[in-house]
Amino acid sequence: MSTPRTSLPRSRYDWTRAEIAELLSGQPRYRVDQVWEGLHQHGTDPGEWSNLPKAARATLTEALVPALSPLAESVSDDGQTVKWLWGLADGQQVETVLMRYPDRATVCVSSQAGCAMACSFCATGQAGFDRHLNVGEIVEQVVRARNRAAADGQRLSNVVFMGMGEPFANFDRTWAAVERIHDDLGLGARHLTLSTVGVVPGILRLAEAPLPVNLAVSLHLANDRERDVLVPINKRYPLGVLADACRTYIDATHRRLSFEWALIDGVNDTDRHARELAEYAAPLRAHVNLIPLNPTPGYEVRGTPPAGVQAFADRLDQLGINATIRRTRGTDIDAACGQLRATHTGDGDGDPTPVAGPTRR
Repeated sequence: MSTPRTSLPRSRYDWTRAEIAELLSGQPRYRVDQVWEGLHQHGTDPGEWSNLPKAARATLTEALVPALSPLAESVSDDGQTVKWLWGLADGQQVETVLMRYPDRATVCVSSQAGCAMACSFCATGQAGFDRHLNVGEIVEQVVRARNRAAADGQRLSNVVFMGMGEPFANFDRTWAAVERIHDDLGLGARHLTLSTVGVVPGILRLAEAPLPVNLAVSLHLANDRERDVLVPINKRYPLGVLADACRTYIDATHRRLSFEWALIDGVNDTDRHARELAEYAAPLRAHVNLIPLNPTPGYEVRGTPPAGVQAFADRLDQLGINATIRRTRGTDIDAACGQLRATHTGDGDGDPTPVAGPTRR
């Protein structure tokens, strides 16, 4: 699949094998394999590749520049949640979150700088849209998180496209990044999840894609009247159209569909809302992830209290819907669902640590 180009400088994970071979013209062909291994298997910088001649390392250092300049790092949950603020070549900023659990490590990556979906409860949507991320900017987030997990003795096991941006609004670059993560970083399709607020053309393209990655739909409401307000894209792709697209994905991939439901006090946590969700999810055999709304500036309604979250989950269970209450991570460093906006606030242990990044060329 061809990847759209922008005027941004090409970073190290934007390069193809053929382009690296051209860059190393005159060198033995196995040098390309060494470079590819250094980038994808080891995630190291060209200056560290001692198996290459010094002159080749200098050439590669000049050409294969990083996409991400680390600006700040925030740590929460006794070190189990890490959020990075990255600077990009054009001055834009994005965030990435690594979440570690006893049995797995998951990285939440951004696909856009900002977001145009304008969901009222989401900090990224409130901030507006700046631009799409390139393939290299997406892939490098995964490599950086994998390196951090490995330094702490853990293997990165899952990648979720649930950070800043709507992945299906940037489908070509997102999918090219998925292929690189799968083919070259070695994470299987079943460990990759794309999240959407309901961009139907993207769901239909995913159904035809060659890798059976997971699909998570940020649903939050299961009636059009209320969802039109909370999730404005619903006006373009209402729930009936969305359900048809989800069914197409399920039939094509035989993967289980997930619905994300951010529980908002008095907005979508009543018995009626549970019944509407059950009626919508049951025909699609969808799993529901319940997420207590995390606090975001600009949206004053609070998340459903813990007792209400449990009551909603119990009601779904009575209605025959498999639901999981997702543990909230990184709230104090604005790293939880709906909080990413490429800014840092807070005090105490959640304060960000400025990071000196590499000099851009």
